[in-house]
Parts: sequence; structure tokens; C-alpha cells
Amino acid sequence: MKVADFDFELPEELIAQEPVEPRDHSRLLVVNRDNGNIEHKRFYNCIDYIEPGDVLVVNNTRVLPARLFGEKKGSGAKIEFVLLKRIDRDKWEVLVKPGKRVKPGTVILFGGGLLEAFVLQTTESGGRLVEFRYEGIFEELLDRFGQMPLPPYIKKQLDDRERYQTVYAKASGSAAAPTAGLHFTEELLKKMHEKGVVIAEVMLHVGLGTFRPVKVDNVEDHRMHAEYYEINEETANLINRQRDRGHKIIAVGTTSCRALETAADSSGNLKPGCGWTDIFIFPGYRFKAVDRLITNFHLPKSTLVMLVSAFAGKDLIMKAYQEAIAEKYRFFSFGDAMMIL
Repeated sequence: MKVADFDFELPEELIAQEPVEPRDHSRLLVVNRDNGNIEHKRFYNCIDYIEPGDVLVVNNTRVLPARLFGEKKGSGAKIEFVLLKRIDRDKWEVLVKPGKRVKPGTVILFGGGLLEAFVLQTTESGGRLVEFRYEGIFEELLDRFGQMPLPPYIKKQLDDRERYQTVYAKASGSAAAPTAGLHFTEELLKKMHEKGVVIAEVMLHVGLGTFRPVKVDNVEDHRMHAEYYEINEETANLINRQRDRGHKIIAVGTTSCRALETAADSSGNLKPGCGWTDIFIFPGYRFKAVDRLITNFHLPKSTLVMLVSAFAGKDLIMKAYQEAIAEKYRFFSFGDAMMIL
């Protein structure tokens, strides 16, 4: 299977630069896998496709203000960090720009030296393993000096950081938002609860590896970066119980989907647990836990396009994407959404 099979032409003006207000007024493309029908709705209409007793599974991860701008101790050279993965209390894997200036032993100063990073080693992927040194609480310093790590196709910083968080974000640790969840409002979730929809929270910290371009020619040769997930016993039991009663499991976003599929056995029964998942879902994969999927429109040739193609079939997804382009839907992180039935 060729990566080029998942390519498509996207006009640059369809890349969303800022979110819609209110959140749930973004557009929604509804794709029916059974008959191939495509409908054009607003996101708040998603409740019409969810029945009482169905489970809406959301990812409650919270994005860190993980982009830091500092300077190299001694030379004053400008250096940019993006925090990727916490290794232990003060050790992190980070992306560095420009990397050629940052060798092991280098010290980077942030906030005039209130936060220091000592570079320990270069990682296999070209990042750096660093140890932060500071007085006080690391998270408070990060809030003071960090910026939201918006994707490079978004050209300006947000005035309101919370707009790049879901309304149910709790567990800090993501390098990017689980963007399908950005469409939900407190009011829409309340309406779902009143309808009898069960809302369950899982956690998967989104790593930037999810969005990195696939650099191999054959899909099967790609290797995913691992991301940390948690599904507690109460949530696993809740989802299993509703599935056993015949209700549908609806994953909000590819991150929730990957967490569920990681934790499911061959019969779709969820096992509680936590750890690192590098599950790579592409056409040919047999879904075990997820019955429906809410997702955004993704980058060409990305692992996310491959995942939704596995869920709905590549031909149907490519047809849906072409219709979305023709109808001028907004793409990527702040763009519109798709619901696959």
C-alpha cells in the first residue's frame, strides 16, 4: 500500500487560521458507511446521530504551553524548544530549533535564567533530552514563559489560550490538542447528558509525532511515535457494560480511537490500564472497540487520513474529502468536522 494513495490537493485558503465561534457552529460532514450517503450539517447536529445509552468517548488531555523561546548561555543565540515527552520529573524530550547550535552540554536560558535547560544528549529522532533546573514549580514557570504549540500552518498566536483546549481538558501533558474535541461546548454536552448519552473520558497525550509527515513510500514501513494513554477501571467497565447492552461506542477524535483500540481485546472488551501505545491504524485494520468516529479533516498522506480510511474505506473517505473541498469546508486543527456513521 502506497503512501501516495492518500494524497489530495488542498487549496491553501481552506486551511483554517482561527476557530469558529461558538465552538459547535463549525460545519459537520456526516458520512454513512452503509450506503455512502454524505450530508452537510452543523456540528451541534451531531446529537441527532447519537442514541440514548450510546457512549461518547472523549480525550481529556490538556495541552501544555510547550513552546519556549530562550537563548544559549554564553553566546545569547536564540533557541526554540517544543516539549514533547516527559521522561521523569525534570527530564524531557524536546524539539529544538536551530538544532545545529544545541549540542550535549549546552545550557539554554528561559525567562532571563529563571528556567534553565541542560542538554544531556541527542535523541534518535533528532530531538534532545534535556534536564530543567529551576526554583519553584515547573508548571507555573511553563505558564509564565511558554506559548501554545500551535501547528506551523496556523500563522498567529491565540489571544485566548483556552481556545486551543477542549472544554473538558484536565490532564496536562499534550504537545497538541485533540482537535475533534474542540467543537464541543458545555451546553452541547449537557444536552447529550439530558438525552441519555453516556460520556466517558479516556486520556491520551498527543505527541507531535502524530502530525509528522510519513517519509516512507510504503505505508507498512512507517513506525508511529509512542504516546502515553490511560483508561481507568471505572471507564472500561462503563464502556463494556453499554456495549454489552447493544449501544454504540462513539470515539471523539483519532486519539480517543487509538486509546480504545489499544486497550481492547479481540472481542472489543476494554482492559483498564496505562502505558505507551504506538498503534498504527491503516486500511486492513479490523476495529474492535469503536462503532462511530467524530474527527477533523486531516493533512494529505498523514497517518490520520490513513486511520479514517481504515474506518470508512479509502474510496469513501477520498470522495468525502473531495466534496468537503468543493463545498469549501475548513481543514485541519481549527477546521470543520466529520462524523462517520
